[in-house]
Amino acid sequence: MGKLERITVTLTKPMAESLRAAVEEGAFATTSEVVRQALREWSDAKERRAAELERLRDMIAEGEKGPFRDANEVFDEIEAELQAMIDQSEQTGA
Repeated sequence: MGKLERITVTLTKPMAESLRAAVEEGAFATTSEVVRQALREWSDAKERRAAELERLRDMIAEGEKGPFRDANEVFDEIEAELQAMIDQSEQTGA
């Protein structure tokens, strides 16, 4: 670990009790370790969110490139396919 810097943080009573409890339970040696772990996890989550946002932006950009089709044409094709299925069903008596 590099050079340490002391920072004072004010916590609610329940938060402070949680820190002390983590130390008393043996999960951490000091309350500072609890805070450092929380900051590491927060930083990791922040990086994951940024990566996911970038991935979504890439997907949007890719989708904006096309190809595009007129929605009415697509719906007309679907309607024709469904009508053909209905007609075939009526012919076979199903």
